[in-house]
Amino acid sequence: MSLVFGALADDITGGMELAALLARQGVRCAFLTDWRLVERVRHEVDAIVLAQKTRVIPGDQAQDAFAQGWDALTPARQIFYKYCATFDSTAAGNIGPCADVLMDKTGAEFTLFCPTFPEARRFVFQGHLFVGDRLVSESPKRYDPVTPMLDPDLVRVLQAQTQRRVGLLPLEILQAGQGALRIEALKKAGVRHAIADALSEADLTSIAALCAEWPLMTGGSSVAEHLPQHWRRKGWIAPEPFVPVLPMVDGYGAVLAGSCSEVTLRQLDHFAAHRPVLTIDITAGEEEALIASARRWALPLLAEGPVAIATSASPERVAQAQAHFGLQGSAARAERILDALAVLLREAGVRRFVIAGGETSGTILDRLGVRQMHVGIYEEAGVARAVSASAPLLGLCLKSGKLGPPDMFLRMLDRMLLGEG
Repeated sequence: MSLVFGALADDITGGMELAALLARQGVRCAFLTDWRLVERVRHEVDAIVLAQKTRVIPGDQAQDAFAQGWDALTPARQIFYKYCATFDSTAAGNIGPCADVLMDKTGAEFTLFCPTFPEARRFVFQGHLFVGDRLVSESPKRYDPVTPMLDPDLVRVLQAQTQRRVGLLPLEILQAGQGALRIEALKKAGVRHAIADALSEADLTSIAALCAEWPLMTGGSSVAEHLPQHWRRKGWIAPEPFVPVLPMVDGYGAVLAGSCSEVTLRQLDHFAAHRPVLTIDITAGEEEALIASARRWALPLLAEGPVAIATSASPERVAQAQAHFGLQGSAARAERILDALAVLLREAGVRRFVIAGGETSGTILDRLGVRQMHVGIYEEAGVARAVSASAPLLGLCLKSGKLGPPDMFLRMLDRMLLGEG
């Protein structure tokens, strides 16, 4: 079996989302967080999603990680760079610089950037990113503590991150069936990166048809879900869909939330109506004392049902923490507290975890030593499950902070007890 698709995701929740969407299309897909495992699995699958925590690390480190990931995934027919549907990045990158690394490595002369995700109500029109009916700069994303999106013009955002010229594939051109002609015109004009307008699944189908045989494509997860139909038509993957089946996971359940998004805060409120929630003020003491106090709070409650521990906070509380510890310092402090608690909870018998937040998920999985997961079928925006490939068996729901229904925490923990896809 030859590897058709090798994806590099810039955070863990996005990687799980992509793997689960490919599973929904019947693709045999491996989900890894360590490039050194690629060789072990690449002959067994059609696609590999390699998720690394590279979204907000220093640019040179992110570029090195992407170069390393590309080296591991080079047997793939296509390399795909997966970033968030809200195009999350700092002012310095890392979307542009990492895309440039992959362009140099693959020898691609052109690629598209397509973050649109209709199922999650993320759209691009006239090069501007919308969350629902609001520009991303007017959405709660403007309050993101690490990657606030203050400029909705993605052509301008991307051009600030790359020396390559950035253009636009407009919606009217795409829907008129003239996408290939426009791309050739952009290439002749010296454009190497282009933002793709898209509002619907039909638009994404058209974009997938354009890029299915390119050496490099970039986007959110949604456009990638439209690629497997091309792989089947060309005989690159089996015509019969593969259906993943996840085993049941017993043991205690816990939610660990580092995301400060409005969606996650609502989910914590819903959970609190049924089970205990502890919100940790990261400014209220030494890390060791906060960890020990949270452990003492959680352990007596686990036998009665799941608990939630969160460092999530309102924009005002986040600003206070950042004033005290700095922007990166406050995020790192919250992550250290939660990943230490993840280990302590696992030692206490927790085997089912819902983790809210991409950066939080990456840190916790690294601390738990989880490098490979078997992923189930994507259910709805923000909702997918996995199990660890190594012992002890852990049930995992890695949730983007911005996605998911209000009741998903308890629902996903209960589903892990049932197993299945």
